Amino acid sequence: MADDVSLDAYSARAREYIELLGSMSSVHPSDLQIVSTWASGVEGVVIDAGCGPGHWTDLLTRQGLTARGIDQVPEFIAHARDTFPAADFATGSLESLPADTGSVGGILSWYSLIHYEPNALQVPLREFGRVIRPGGALLVGFFEGPVVERFAHAVTPAYRWPVEAIGAELGRAGFDVVESHVRRAENQRPQAAVSARRRTAR
Repeated sequence: MADDVSLDAYSARAREYIELLGSMSSVHPSDLQIVSTWASGVEGVVIDAGCGPGHWTDLLTRQGLTARGIDQVPEFIAHARDTFPAADFATGSLESLPADTGSVGGILSWYSLIHYEPNALQVPLREFGRVIRPGGALLVGFFEGPVVERFAHAVTPAYRWPVEAIGAELGRAGFDVVESHVRRAENQRPQAAVSARRRTAR
């Protein structure tokens, strides 16, 4: 979560968000395929950074990974623990993850960076780079657009990004882009996902 305003906004609407988007039944089939395929190539512990209601963390766990969901919204973590007892969840910030340097195999950041102002995006990305081991994996889901642009998200203002711009930000944070996906459909905001690898020392 980008700031206290976003945290308060999600806390206030947590129940509504959980009911609308807190299960795999609300997930687009192509998103499920992207995340599942990415997860199949991850080795080691995975952090679901900004896990929300916890359904993606549960998916990662059911795929046989050791997954931990982290979110700043206490209501999301309480729901996740009650609903998905087989997975591990903790309250925490994307800017200070509870993990040692180079200790995790991958991070899923599925729409958890959308509220960061462009000049602040490097803060969580560099924290991801700190905890992911060299060669480890990162998958970022976000709203896609032709320019970096703020828009009126249903909960609190968010940003859409061109794929190339997200790729450049990932490069600055020590990642190499592996592949990208964009989905555009009538009457829907364009969606995108970029997978990357933590750069190894040269």
